[in-house]
This record gives sequence, structure tokens and C-alpha cells, in this order.
Amino acid sequence: MVETLERTQTAPVPPPVAPGVADEALARRALRAQVARLERRLGALAGELGRAGRAQALPAARPSSGAGPRLLGLAELERARDRLVELVAGGERRLAEREDSEADARARLEAMLADPAAHRWAVVHREELGEPGCGAWRVVPRAGLLGMLLRWWRVKLSSGCP
Repeated sequence: MVETLERTQTAPVPPPVAPGVADEALARRALRAQVARLERRLGALAGELGRAGRAQALPAARPSSGAGPRLLGLAELERARDRLVELVAGGERRLAEREDSEADARARLEAMLADPAAHRWAVVHREELGEPGCGAWRVVPRAGLLGMLLRWWRVKLSSGCP
């Protein structure tokens, strides 16, 4: 007859950690989580700012010291976090400014389409609208000089690509 032995598994007891070391480890973990979250947000902003139509670049990161891989101390992690906060805030400002200018350009285009005669010779470029490619919406006379004299105006999208 085979006898089975029962053994209870217990988790190994971790070595005792000094209170200061544990606090620093928690602080480092929290800072690394903040840095990771800020890097994800910065990547999303770079994608939005770099989309076709009106690509804008974020400021370049500072070059590393070139000393090779190493663990960052608390002060270095805080500086990295603060720098990322500045970059994210700047990127969000740029994105908000671009969205405002695109909304203004769309409003101008809608006004041009609604009443071309009131917006003679007005131009809205596709780049201003955040659209990819080259080209522009222009208010031009319908039949050349005769249309200009008779006040026949229309909005025309030019291909614009040379």
C-alpha cells in the first residue's frame, strides 16, 4: 500500500526590511507609476500632434548622461516626473491651440459656403482645417470677369498640389 504524505505549503518569510528602505521603495514605485502614466499621455499627445494635416513636433527630450543603464534615485525620478509634467502641459496647450484654430477655420469655411458674395476672394487652406493634402477653398467669380461684374460668386476647392 502506498502512503501519501501531506505537506503544507507556507510562503517563504521575506527578510526583514528597515523602515527607511521600505518607505523609499514605496516612493520609488509611486514615482515610476507616475512617470509611466505621464509617458503614455505624452505618447498619445505626440500621436495627436503628429497626425496628417498639421504635424507639430513635441520638444526633444534632454540627452542622457551616457553613463549606461542605472537605477534612478528619488531626486532623479522626481526631476524626470517634473520634466514630463512640463512636456505634457505644453503638448496639451499646443493641441488646444490647434483645435481652436481648426474650429475658427471651419467656421470661416461655413460662412464662405453660406454667403460667397460676402466673402469675396477669401481663402481657407486644407492645412488650416487639419485635413491632409494640399489645396484650398477659395471664393472666386463664377464666370471670370463677367461673373465678378455681375456678382456671381462661388466657393471652389482647388487641388492645390503643384
